[in-house]
Amino acid sequence: MTKEIFDYEIDENMDLFALIKTADVRIAKNGSKFISFIFCDRSGEIMAKFWDASDEDIENFQEGRVVHITGKRENYQNNPQIKIFNLHLPHDGEPNDPLDFVPKAPEDTSSMEKDFNAFFLEIKNPTWSKIVHYLVKKYHDRFFTFPAAKKNHHAFAGGLAYHTLSILRLAKAVTEEYDFVDRSLLYAGAMLHDLGKVIELSGPIATRYTLEGNLVGHIVLIDEQIVEACQKLGIDQQSQDVILLRHMILAHHGLMEYGSPVQPHLMEAEILHHLDDLDASIQMMKGALDHTEKGEFSERIFGLDGRNFYKPENQD
Repeated sequence: MTKEIFDYEIDENMDLFALIKTADVRIAKNGSKFISFIFCDRSGEIMAKFWDASDEDIENFQEGRVVHITGKRENYQNNPQIKIFNLHLPHDGEPNDPLDFVPKAPEDTSSMEKDFNAFFLEIKNPTWSKIVHYLVKKYHDRFFTFPAAKKNHHAFAGGLAYHTLSILRLAKAVTEEYDFVDRSLLYAGAMLHDLGKVIELSGPIATRYTLEGNLVGHIVLIDEQIVEACQKLGIDQQSQDVILLRHMILAHHGLMEYGSPVQPHLMEAEILHHLDDLDASIQMMKGALDHTEKGEFSERIFGLDGRNFYKPENQD
């Protein structure tokens, strides 16, 4: 069986095909160009630098292309990377389909759809139910194939739906413990909170931010979609139900410095913010610890204040 990125040990020579997830052209101190890569396959992603890159190299080795790599697995400042020996595009008959190298959600689409349908039925408020059904149906294919982020949490195909479903499962546990929480509002907010990422991001292969993503952002984008859905469905945009649902979305990052136009002022909005943060944090830690040896510390995680995490020796 062909080895994948994280099948290789530190200081082991590597010979494999991978997808170029990002390829940033930069200038070295000596004035020469180099390419800062992130390569990925279904085992994960890893950084590398390609020094003294020619114009032809820059043209050939672009985001979204499969490449053959020979090199050595190393650690640099406690982060895994590849020291590249040679890089070339696939020859005839060699692997070249980017979809074969995209990490995927741990649950398949049909299984996730089945669970989503059960949660849909739990949204008893007719206004919220209509809006959620309309928007999820409108963006169905993107919702179940897009990642939830370019790099940090759930940055894999199907990650957006998987992240949303994880929050819904957490929300169910919360509402079972605290029966005074409005389950319909919490579920509706959870369903839509990140749906704007289907507009903010370009897709699962070589994910990048779109123009709307860079200039507007997913929170405002989905808020606009809620307003448009109300227009299509004949729902009064000024009704309390609509305003409550919009607040759930607009407040889910918790703080204005984190991108929310307003802080949570509903119990359900505060809960959604914490569940979103919890699920994202767990996924970031899991991603790092999956590639960490027992008794060692993980790489530093940018999204968690640059902290690294210890993997106990007796951990399964």
